[in-house]
Amino acid sequence: MLPGPFRLVRRTRPVRLVSDVPPGPDRRIPSRAVEVAASGPRTTVTLREPALRAEGWYDATQGRAGIDLVGAMGQRTRHTSRRPPRAPGAVSRVALTLTGRQVTLLTCGPQVGEEWTVRARVDLSHTPGPGGVTALAPDELQVETDARVLAEGRFGQLGLRDLHLVTHAEGEPVRVDGCLFFTATHAGPGFFATAHCGVWRFDPQTFDLTHTADLWFERDGGVWGDHAVHLVRDEGQWLVTASTWGDFDHDDVGITLSRSGADLLTGEHVLNCAALDLTGTVTEGVAAWDPHLTRIDGHWHLAFVVASEFFVFRPVLARARHGGSPPVRRAPDASGSAWELLGDARDRVATEGTQILRIGDDWRVLASDGRDNPASLRKRFPVFDLRMQEVGTLAAPYPSNLPWPSLVRDGKRWLMVTFDGTRHGGRVAGYGTHGDVLVLATP
Repeated sequence: MLPGPFRLVRRTRPVRLVSDVPPGPDRRIPSRAVEVAASGPRTTVTLREPALRAEGWYDATQGRAGIDLVGAMGQRTRHTSRRPPRAPGAVSRVALTLTGRQVTLLTCGPQVGEEWTVRARVDLSHTPGPGGVTALAPDELQVETDARVLAEGRFGQLGLRDLHLVTHAEGEPVRVDGCLFFTATHAGPGFFATAHCGVWRFDPQTFDLTHTADLWFERDGGVWGDHAVHLVRDEGQWLVTASTWGDFDHDDVGITLSRSGADLLTGEHVLNCAALDLTGTVTEGVAAWDPHLTRIDGHWHLAFVVASEFFVFRPVLARARHGGSPPVRRAPDASGSAWELLGDARDRVATEGTQILRIGDDWRVLASDGRDNPASLRKRFPVFDLRMQEVGTLAAPYPSNLPWPSLVRDGKRWLMVTFDGTRHGGRVAGYGTHGDVLVLATP
């Protein structure tokens, strides 16, 4: 019997431009945020490295803001937004951020609770700076400003999405002092490559969330803010599956696996990862994301999403052919693959957020049916068996966007911790700044 019905009991959004987790020693991480007090007719804050300066500025006399890119030889280009051209009211704080390869200028008013608003942004990979520079070198980055610095460090988050319960290998939640933990994608001031992964402690009694860790991923010669992450505790180490959205440019997304003996629930970590060889071996597709890893009867099972094209996607379930560690790279046997496909929900075109969960004596795969599916398969949380045959749906309200059904049992009740499509940061930021965190509960 499926848990439910669920009702909304808490909505929250922990917005923070400068992360409250102290930076670690790795200087390659492409993330920086500087918040200063607006003062005088013009406030300027700069991120500088030898080949390029990104000068963010706010002009109080005109209510305008922008970013100037200045090359090593002094050549300058100006980047301002046509929407909105003017700040609508008083500005008390100005911030400049680096998230991946995007530089962003934000402002905020003096009133408590006022929203940070993106005033200008430049994606250096699409609009190179003077001299053809396509990225600010984070290991050489310095801050310059005449204004009073209010906070400086890594970028925090405009919202949280893709919440995954941190689990043991057999699916039970990791608990510390009665609290649970979730991984979450920290929404940046723009599209997917401005985001990164954080770890949050969750109190199931008060529903409070506390940021405890940040995870970054080393691959393909760089360090990236990959997300849609599942963190699994197994035999004294952590297994971390992630989706390679950190450098997404509408051409490829895959799934990686990392291993670590460090305490990934606290602090900042850079994880070396290897690709899971799934696309073209388990099932055909152009991309794969949203991994969820669980060991059932001695074999690792991986629920994930396959895209036949961007963005047409569906959930599948695979099982490792042999026991032991999850197979990372292709290890051909008689069938030609280290994984075997157990099921494939081919009637879906917009379903993601896969989760493997034991409900009573039965193993189930949960997912989220988005609005672009066929009419009978929209705005719902389907529940599948291990052959990916639908056996029911969760009795729960369906928020906006594509919320994930992260379920956990707490005593006699069940909780669902999910998110919605509420954006933060204004129109200039575009898509990717969602969402609010929603807690739902059964009676």
